[in-house]
Amino acid sequence: MHNGSHVIRNVTWSELEVGQSAAIERLCTEQDLFLFAHASGNTNPLTLPDFSGHDPSAVVAPSMWVASLISAVLGNLLPGSGTLYRAQTLRFSDERVHVGDALRVSVRCTAKGEAPLASFETLVARRDGTAICSGSAEVLAPIEARHTEARDLPSLILDQHDHFGRLIDAAASLPALVTAVVCPDDHNSLAGALLSAQRGLIEPVLIGDAGKIRAAAEALGADIGAYLLIDMAQPHEAAAHAVALALQGRVGAVMKGNLHSDTLLAEMVKKDGGLRSARRLSHVFAMDAPTLQNLIFITDAAINIAPDLVTKVDIVQNAIDLARACGIEQPRVGVLSAVETVNPSIPSTLDAAILAKMADRGQIQGGIVDGPLAMDNAMDLEAARTKGIVSSVAGRADVLVVPNIEAGNMLAKQFTFVTRAEAAGLVVGAKVPVMLTSRADNDRARLASCALALLYDHWMRHGKSAVNAG
Repeated sequence: MHNGSHVIRNVTWSELEVGQSAAIERLCTEQDLFLFAHASGNTNPLTLPDFSGHDPSAVVAPSMWVASLISAVLGNLLPGSGTLYRAQTLRFSDERVHVGDALRVSVRCTAKGEAPLASFETLVARRDGTAICSGSAEVLAPIEARHTEARDLPSLILDQHDHFGRLIDAAASLPALVTAVVCPDDHNSLAGALLSAQRGLIEPVLIGDAGKIRAAAEALGADIGAYLLIDMAQPHEAAAHAVALALQGRVGAVMKGNLHSDTLLAEMVKKDGGLRSARRLSHVFAMDAPTLQNLIFITDAAINIAPDLVTKVDIVQNAIDLARACGIEQPRVGVLSAVETVNPSIPSTLDAAILAKMADRGQIQGGIVDGPLAMDNAMDLEAARTKGIVSSVAGRADVLVVPNIEAGNMLAKQFTFVTRAEAAGLVVGAKVPVMLTSRADNDRARLASCALALLYDHWMRHGKSAVNAG
């Protein structure tokens, strides 16, 4: 990062001398190719790593990206600030630039015309001197001296991480999970279940109004003849039957389709005949955000409205278990509040501090828990340092525990609609994993939720993750 002390002085036309030269070095990266594709509209498969299907180092950098580097020397160094192009000739050799290549970009003044015209020889070459692009430039050189502070450009976000893809691939390596899909009678819920079946994640048992389910399949052009279809006209009957199948061990998971969450939850939480276990049920969102290097888990934004301390203990433990199932060996858990210090007037700060101490004493296991933390210092190292927070969680949180459902709902939707994160969700703490997807969720979200269920089931049965670290 520049600190404002790096000042560049341009070279005016009157100061410019024939033979004067300047150069920069530049490494070709994948990000350069994606940014050039966005700016130019050129999506030639030969020039984009993700489109080519080849090793990124084999991808050819666009020739005009190579040539564009010349303007960085002319505009920044020689003549520098205030320079405008008049003309540029280019001649490309048979040598091509690939990701990882180090380039040297140079210009040399060859002539001065009537002020402010100046001519330059231009060259882009590898470090060993192999020419890539040669030519000449004619520019309008600056007349007045300028002192320009070097500065960083605004950050750009490129989504180059597909964390869900890694989870889906890992889940697909496991035996399919027999799953009761409740009321899959619309496009999204049925398509998501069928896609998950095609990927080998689940073996669906379709429960609901058989006529509506068949009509949805016909509209999709899908054949559901290979799957068990159980006719239950009423949503509450379908939900009750799905829970009963889970208790009988005939299915290993439950997936919500086109019915209200409350209808399914009512059957799940019954004291007699429900899916309650020794722990409180809670919901965990897994967020795959383009701004982040890792998945973020948010809990609880869907089930527990205003959890007390005892409930929060189960919420934290459930989230740790799911994060471990997804390959995070020791999840860092940030317990959120409005501030990062204990304040008796804010009950959530007291709960957070107690949860952190309980984890220290082994009453919560498998993760590192700290709190209270505000959202900024839970997610950003610099914010944590500024506030003097010394913590192995602050700025590095994998799991965010919210004080109540309202905060969780707002946070999850902020990730989805502002940060443009993909979301998947799972109910944990029940006797079987439950995919409590939204009726508006697309196929990708349902597929990722199925992957979470399968990975969580595997971890609960075997005590280890099916996801390779990293």
